[in-house]
Amino acid sequence: MKDYLANQVRNVTVLGHSGSGKSTVIEACLYFNKQIDKFQRNGDGTSYLNFDAEEGKRGLSCYCHLAPVEWKDKKINFIDTPGYMDYEGEEVTGLTVGDNALIVVDGKEGVEAGTERAWKEAVTKRKLPTIFFINKMDDPNAKFDEVLQGLRDKFGNTVIPFEMPIVKDGKSIGSINILRRKAWYHDNRNEAQEVPAELSDKVEEYYAEIAEAIASTDDELMEKFFNGEEFDMHEVAKGLRIGVRSGDIRPVYCGTATEMIGIERLMDLITEYFPSYAEKGHIHALNTKGDSIEMETNEHEAMSAFVFKTVIDPFVGKISYLKVMSGVLNSDSQVYNSCKDANEKISQVYVISGKFQSGVGKLFTGDIGAVVKLQSTQTNDTLCTNQKVVHYEPIAFPKPMLGYAIWPKTKADEDKMSVGIKNMCEEDHTIRLDKNAETHEQVLYSLGDQHTDLIISKLKSKYKVEVTTTVPTVQYRETIRGKAEAQGKYKKQNGGAGQYGDVWIRFEPTDSEDMVFAEEVFGGAVPKQYFPPTEQGLRDCMNKGVLAGFKVVGVKATLYDGSYHPVDSKEVAFKEAARLAYNAAMPKANPVLLEPIGKVTITAPEEYTGTLMGDMTKRRGLILDMQMNDDNEQVIVAEAPMSEILTYANDLRSMTQGRGKYVVEFDRYQAAPKDVADKVIAAAKAKAEA
Repeated sequence: MKDYLANQVRNVTVLGHSGSGKSTVIEACLYFNKQIDKFQRNGDGTSYLNFDAEEGKRGLSCYCHLAPVEWKDKKINFIDTPGYMDYEGEEVTGLTVGDNALIVVDGKEGVEAGTERAWKEAVTKRKLPTIFFINKMDDPNAKFDEVLQGLRDKFGNTVIPFEMPIVKDGKSIGSINILRRKAWYHDNRNEAQEVPAELSDKVEEYYAEIAEAIASTDDELMEKFFNGEEFDMHEVAKGLRIGVRSGDIRPVYCGTATEMIGIERLMDLITEYFPSYAEKGHIHALNTKGDSIEMETNEHEAMSAFVFKTVIDPFVGKISYLKVMSGVLNSDSQVYNSCKDANEKISQVYVISGKFQSGVGKLFTGDIGAVVKLQSTQTNDTLCTNQKVVHYEPIAFPKPMLGYAIWPKTKADEDKMSVGIKNMCEEDHTIRLDKNAETHEQVLYSLGDQHTDLIISKLKSKYKVEVTTTVPTVQYRETIRGKAEAQGKYKKQNGGAGQYGDVWIRFEPTDSEDMVFAEEVFGGAVPKQYFPPTEQGLRDCMNKGVLAGFKVVGVKATLYDGSYHPVDSKEVAFKEAARLAYNAAMPKANPVLLEPIGKVTITAPEEYTGTLMGDMTKRRGLILDMQMNDDNEQVIVAEAPMSEILTYANDLRSMTQGRGKYVVEFDRYQAAPKDVADKVIAAAKAKAEA
């Protein structure tokens, strides 16, 4: 593959609902351009892009993949992204390095949850120039007009058709290029023909919309439009470039990727009207002091590159995917990792296409590639020169909320499981593993059940370790509402030196999370050297409450009397005496169970508000606030017991058809209702007796 300068590269993130045919569209471009010699249908594990064994097993994309296509002296870096919500982290990764968006829509299903999410991420948040491709027009149930209208109803009148199908007897037999006002038939794709008479009015209607949109991009064109003059092809091209770049025009094309229909004109549209990275002119970066600076997006600027993805290959080692943000990245060079304060050696620069790596001498500004075996570099790091040290804002990955306790099936697999999950966390920043010292569980957090299943399957296939999962233990707490006191007297005599400790301790509620220890001993009834072991004995006891064995909080313990033996008293005896006093007094101090309460922030389309509020009420939740955000979505802030929202990620997805998101954070502990407390206590006792 030859070198391409910044103005010759188009970075296009391909988005859409799962199953719309994103990967197939890209592979059709590769096959049409003779860059691959086989065109496999996605879903059987043999396709060029979805080559991973897990993707083949599931019949869909799970990861972000790269596919550079050379087209008419330009290079299109296609960035394929998964459409399923559980793999949203990979979608965000692809969007971070894409300068343009291609949203693929199923010609039968129309606008789906993944289509809406693609628009929100690409257009609303990032303002990327965007093209729609309505795919699968060979399906007898495909309805171009309905799908187009659905896109316009949802996303506005900037969505304008540039291509429309010719349908006869329910079957697509050709297509019309509205800009050229010419028709092409599938049985004779190379010869343009006149538009069928019955479709000419529709074509003229759409062309008028394009002309009006073009006119709005330039004052001279606007004047010509109002004078009723036709635009020449140069004026059309100028207006379209401006309109697509500004977002005033979002072209809609259609075709069938599996039959190569519409693919050539789609690549023409991308190279002609999508902007190159170089057109940005400048890009925002941060210097060593954290101050904002501007880097020029050309080959003359100092080199800087952003690492957006990491893959750990069992044969190659660590592969760091990167985008050259400025300057030129050369093979056999040294760079500086500004995030890790470490120098890295670049031995070879690669261009990635699917699972294949091709060595190149260099990568120019705006291009995307990879380097291998960097020692310190991870995802979100910046590589630059020592002379001009900069770094770029990290990718804001979605937070994993669905947690399962994970256990290796055999003790021998524990180390392998830890290594596997550690590597996967480095590859996928939407995975988190928390080691809970209190429950002794390792809790694996992901974006959903499908994501969890992928992790478990990958542990088995790649790291040869089998695991089981359980719902994580809810960390309840215990406290007291009343006051009680008791004596703890420990006396042990086995011949020779004995053990003796005697304490009187008063227990009462306090606002402190931690236990508060105080002493009110008079007259030396208990010498001061035995205060610390008494306190330590009490603190050890506080780790296991008398109701269900949970940690005790909010207790003040006051040592106010006791006795000692000048020979037999020892620290260990006073620790044991403190335990006896604890066990005697705490059941009489009105102990109560506390349950953790989480603050939940839910974002979803407004039409689901009633369903979400009703569901939250069933979970013993309380709605705190409701308001609309800038995307015209409902934001619901509520609080609910953590035990009721352990699997909320799956339930929310089901209730909102994949359109809802949430974040939960621990807020506080509060007394559990009696029926809940009784169940928890009974379960704890049953577990202890088992």
